[in-house]
Amino acid sequence: MKRVAFYTLGCKVNQYETEAMAGLFEDAGYEIVDFDEKADIYVINTCTVTNLSDRKSRQAIRKARNNNRDAIVAAVGCYAQRAPEEVGGIEGVNLIIGTKERSKILDFISRIDSSDKQLYVVGDIMADREYENLGISVYTGHTRAFLKIQDGCSQFCSYCIIPYVRGPIRSRPPEDIAMEVEKLAKSGFKEIVLTGIHLASYGRDLGTTSLLDIMRRVNEIEGIERLRLGSIEPTTVTGEFVETVRSIEKICPHFHVSLQSGCDETLKRMNRKYTAAQYLAAVESLRENIPDVAITTDIMVGFPGETDDEFRQTCDFLARVSFAKMHVFKYSPRKGTPAASFKGQVAPEVKEMRSNILLELSRKFTTDFNRRFLGRIFPVLYEQDVKVRQEFIEGLTPNYIRVLAKGESGLKGAIVRTRLINTEEDYVIGELCLA
Repeated sequence: MKRVAFYTLGCKVNQYETEAMAGLFEDAGYEIVDFDEKADIYVINTCTVTNLSDRKSRQAIRKARNNNRDAIVAAVGCYAQRAPEEVGGIEGVNLIIGTKERSKILDFISRIDSSDKQLYVVGDIMADREYENLGISVYTGHTRAFLKIQDGCSQFCSYCIIPYVRGPIRSRPPEDIAMEVEKLAKSGFKEIVLTGIHLASYGRDLGTTSLLDIMRRVNEIEGIERLRLGSIEPTTVTGEFVETVRSIEKICPHFHVSLQSGCDETLKRMNRKYTAAQYLAAVESLRENIPDVAITTDIMVGFPGETDDEFRQTCDFLARVSFAKMHVFKYSPRKGTPAASFKGQVAPEVKEMRSNILLELSRKFTTDFNRRFLGRIFPVLYEQDVKVRQEFIEGLTPNYIRVLAKGESGLKGAIVRTRLINTEEDYVIGELCLA
């Protein structure tokens, strides 16, 4: 039996697409092995959102070649789409596939088998208008399912390369989504996380459905107990959105609302479509209407032209909002984006300093948020054993508090009432309420 190994970089969409490709290989009789093991085929699902992502992608490709110099190495995804010749120039790469036609990877592999030449499968993604049906056929080893329902982005933030490598908005048909959710429910999954490149755009190209429609539809599927959303924009949080969320029984009170900056001038240069005041209004609407809601976000530091005063405005705004958690990123110039040629590029050491300030602030926010719920009992979906604590299992509350509790591995995949006892670092110690 031939062996295939996968390595995934980047976002939850990439993770979903890797699982879909793995299913294709498994259906064809391949054995899926760990990336560190010797395999006949290595598939690296690349990311290109930052320079660091590119470098990690190259490192993974080289590692695959070192694992087995006779193996077929396939580089797929965003980095392969953006710079196919560059990726193809890495020693040992046999197959380069962009961000479409991954559903045909087995066919492309068979062509490589009979030829020593490289094969490039990278088309004009900007001309693509159809959603690539790359569903998952094998569901194992998870308790939460990340379900891709949308691809592409038409926002064109000035710093972001993703619209150029993912193309325009393409939405997955509602019937396909419902069918996959039903399969996931039958396979024992309790929670569905809807994800996409720009999730809020779902349905705009179809004209007959919307993200809210899909949320309602998934809520009605038997066996699914939780529904969670991936990243959304503050402009998504309308009165209709809030009312719909209030009416959906299974929705988790956790919303990742992308911010990037708390300074209006910076947001304007980023080509974001909102102001800090509009963002704050969206957060306040969620907090006023959704009990125990957690708001998490993304913040970028060191965007071109970000002065000390602009950074201070961001810090002041963050303190005013007080998130449950923040993902902090340092700006990375991407060739082909407007921001790469902006004046006022910020020095690396300044980016590092600002990043460290916000990471420390994020840790404080998380601790403060978690402490608010100590002593209360929450339903926790347990997902995995804790490697550094024997006999402990790890899971999430509906509002995204990471919980570690003493319990048996057999509880993985179960939703268990758990009392929150004490905060430690970015998680909470819980006590199972099994009686």
